[in-house]
Amino acid sequence: MLEIQGLIQVLKAEGYRVTQPRKRVLEALALAQRPVSPYDIQKMLLQEGSYLNHVTIYRILDLFCLLNLAHRVSLVGGFVKCTLGAKEGCHRFMVCRQCGVLREFADKALCEEENEIAQDLGFHTERHFSEFSGLCSNCQV
Repeated sequence: MLEIQGLIQVLKAEGYRVTQPRKRVLEALALAQRPVSPYDIQKMLLQEGSYLNHVTIYRILDLFCLLNLAHRVSLVGGFVKCTLGAKEGCHRFMVCRQCGVLREFADKALCEEENEIAQDLGFHTERHFSEFSGLCSNCQV
């Protein structure tokens, strides 16, 4: 679980304690093969013999999203661990509507262009959300 250790280091570097609940949610996200809801995480933990209240899981996921350790994927209504780390640019997702495969990417130039558009319209952006829905290369066949 080397990747979990890297995520734990981010928590510590940002001044957050590494509690057992946070560690369990990190591990659940790392094991998940698809976006998961707090209730999915709760079920995963119950199967391992541990319990966390879903409200606690929501709070932990909110913190992880704030720290860019996880992301909320609106198209599928779940959370995923961040696969790009500190890569520059806003993190985005492409989701296959047929098989559910999810690809994360970041594009600094796109992020800057969106900021310029917002500025031209009198807005100051704080966050960017963008998800693409379509067919992956495997499902296009």
